[in-house]
Amino acid sequence: MSLGQHLIELRKRLFISAIAIVVGTALGWWLTDAFIWDAIQEPVTRVAEAQGNDAAVIFPTISSAFDLRLQVAFTLGIVLSSPVWLYQIFAFLVPGLNKKERRFSLAFFASAIPLFFAGCAAGWFVLPNIVKLMMSFVPDGAESLLTAKEYYDFVLKLVVAIGIAFVVPVFIVLLNFAGVISAAAIIKSWRVAILVIVLFTAIATPSADVVSMFMLAIPMIVLYFAAWFIAHLHDRRVARRNLLEFGEPV
Repeated sequence: MSLGQHLIELRKRLFISAIAIVVGTALGWWLTDAFIWDAIQEPVTRVAEAQGNDAAVIFPTISSAFDLRLQVAFTLGIVLSSPVWLYQIFAFLVPGLNKKERRFSLAFFASAIPLFFAGCAAGWFVLPNIVKLMMSFVPDGAESLLTAKEYYDFVLKLVVAIGIAFVVPVFIVLLNFAGVISAAAIIKSWRVAILVIVLFTAIATPSADVVSMFMLAIPMIVLYFAAWFIAHLHDRRVARRNLLEFGEPV
């Protein structure tokens, strides 16, 4: 395919992804009113009751509730439509694989979906610990009034960012199968990868909450080395095939 054809293909994939996100946002708007509000506020209520402090999520302006509901619905749209836009990404990259390697694309896609939802679940799992830590600094007898936009921004970015981070190793393997990156390059950069993962989890969680940071960092590091191992097996198979066909391992 020429560069123009690649751009046309990319435009088509982006358009399909955008439509899926819009449909997911419409569904997310309904889910927000059904139970999402209560689910997101529940950690604040639970911690406030345990610590004996008054806490509430407030909407300081007349339009903040509508704006925030739209933001929550859009984030839910991204999560709910993830099977569609993840497939579009894979479909755009798959032409770089040969016929035999394309058979693995279904496995890549099938693993990316549960990993994305697992990442979202991991972010949601550590959320109560983060809320508990942050609210522990509130003096006894004082009230904790959380601005809705800031609180929901933190929750939504944490959940979605961790979900995307869990999918990155799958794309590393896909790039290896496409011949863009080798297993040797992946393992050579393991120190940099661990540093980036730790920095990412430190940004996604409060710096004082070391436990939550490592709860997120450890599975991401394991997934990185799992991606290297799969890429290593693939490179060995390619080297053996080239040695049999061409008399050289490259």
